[in-house]
Amino acid sequence: MYRDDLPAGSGMLFVYDAPRQVSFWMRNTFIPLDLIFMDESGTIRHIHPNARPMDETPIPGATIGDPRPERQLILEIGGGEASRLGLAPGQPMATSQLDQAKAAWPCG
Repeated sequence: MYRDDLPAGSGMLFVYDAPRQVSFWMRNTFIPLDLIFMDESGTIRHIHPNARPMDETPIPGATIGDPRPERQLILEIGGGEASRLGLAPGQPMATSQLDQAKAAWPCG
């Protein structure tokens, strides 16, 4: 929040203790962000690109009808970065913040 810029390669990772249904908003966020929602294995389940600055409309972590809407990780990166990096639902992401026994891409 309150940022005027976000350098490429930077972001913020939100980690929940356990998977849950989540939604985010853009209150007091001055730049567009891509929101990357991941499950307990670190697999990308949903990407919300270019969230509108200052918009308080809830951004759900899952699409309507998703049979497993719970998320454990949410990565916020600069608007357009997910596309530039080629990120897509179904891809695993590695982080030591996950239970490595459940991680789709365990950390070495």
